[in-house]
Formats: sequence, C-alpha cells, structure tokens
Amino acid sequence: MRSFVLSLATLLAFAGTGFAQTNTGASTAPKVKTAATATTQTATTKKQTAAPAKSANVQKAAAQQKKATPAAQQKMSASRYGGFAPAAAALAAPVPTPDLDMSSPRSLSLVNFNTKEELTVTYWSNGAYHRSALDQLNQFLRDSRDSGTTEMDPLLFDVLWHTARISGYGGQVEVLSAFRSPESNAWLASVSRGVARDSQHINGNAMDIRFPGVPVFRIRQAARSLNMGGVGFYPRSGFVHIDTGPVRYW
Repeated sequence: MRSFVLSLATLLAFAGTGFAQTNTGASTAPKVKTAATATTQTATTKKQTAAPAKSANVQKAAAQQKKATPAAQQKMSASRYGGFAPAAAALAAPVPTPDLDMSSPRSLSLVNFNTKEELTVTYWSNGAYHRSALDQLNQFLRDSRDSGTTEMDPLLFDVLWHTARISGYGGQVEVLSAFRSPESNAWLASVSRGVARDSQHINGNAMDIRFPGVPVFRIRQAARSLNMGGVGFYPRSGFVHIDTGPVRYW
C-alpha cells in the first residue's frame, strides 16, 4: 500500500511539471508570421509609403494656388472695393497717362448736390497743400446724413482736378457723395445693391461727381487715363465715381 501511494505521488509530480512547462511555453513562444499577418504588414507598409505621395499632391496644389494668388487677390480687391478688376489685356496695356500740369495752382469750384452749399478754394500751390483749404474741403464733403466728417485724402482732390483739366472742364463740379460714416454707408448698402459695405467713401478717399454739360463717358475716360485709383461709370444716373483705392474699373 505504501509503495502504491509513493508511485501515485511521483506520477502526479511529473504531470504537474509537464503542465507548467506547457503553459510557460505558450506565453513565451515567439509569434509565427502567418500569411495573414504578412499581408497586414505589407498593407501597412504600402499605406505608409503612399503618405508622401499624398503630401506631394497637397504641396503641388498649394503651389498652384499660390501661383494663382495674384489674380485671385485682384478679383477679391475689385469685389471688396465695389468694382471689377481690369481684364488681362487692360493690365498689359494701360491707358496712356497724358501730360499733367504739375506746377499750376490747383483750385476747385464745388457744389454739394445734397446741401446746395458751394465752395471755391485753392488747395495746392507752390508744391504744397494748404491746411486751411483742406479743412474747408473736409467740412464741405461731410456726410450729408449725419454731418460726420473725416480727413479726406488730398490725392483725391488731385484726381478730380486733373480729371477736369483733361476733360476740358473749368466750371463748377457737382458732388453727389463724398465722405460716408460707417452707419450711413451701411444703411445705403441695405437699400442699394450698388453700394459696397466697405466702400472707399468710408475712408474719405472717394467722390461721386458730375461735370454739367460734359458726357459722363468723357469724364470716365479722363479719370481712367490717370491710373490713380478706382473709376466707376454710372451713365443712367449721370455721374462718375472716383477714388484713390486700388486701380479698377466698372
């Protein structure tokens, strides 16, 4: 009986050792690269290899977009300032600028279409603008709706003066609109599709004008020949818009 018990104990001991070795081997044995895992790894490798190609395409697209930026910016600027960008042909061959009188005193005779006020002033002579005359112009060209004023761009007066000279006009200029406060311009934009929400009028460098007796077509051509800013053509309303913003026409 004792011999049987010892034999049974020995057998159980060997069986336990074998079971422990089997479990240990299952946890430490190296993974075998099967066909499935090989396929997965190959696909992963291909995916990683394809990434630079996608990046290259993105870079190529970015380069093309960058190359097209000037035209896009031109269109955006034209839209922003209420006009249309000149065609490529117009940019390649701009209207020749006529010989300008750069020495004579510059005087303007104006009538405000809304307030009926009149002003005649010499704003430039001997190579300098006159502060007192500019102050008078700032007040005269105020917003007719809320009487808001701003510092008008003196270059705008030069554009007007040269335009009148080129047109052969020496009479009184009718001013339909000059400075507009942001509030006044917002109201106009809400009731008229032809008013830009960020119009140059807000910046104090735009005017809508008439030369009585002079066709608006001639005024437009004279203003465009200066290449000094935007020129808007409104034949039905009988006026021309001039400003010192980006060069564009509509």
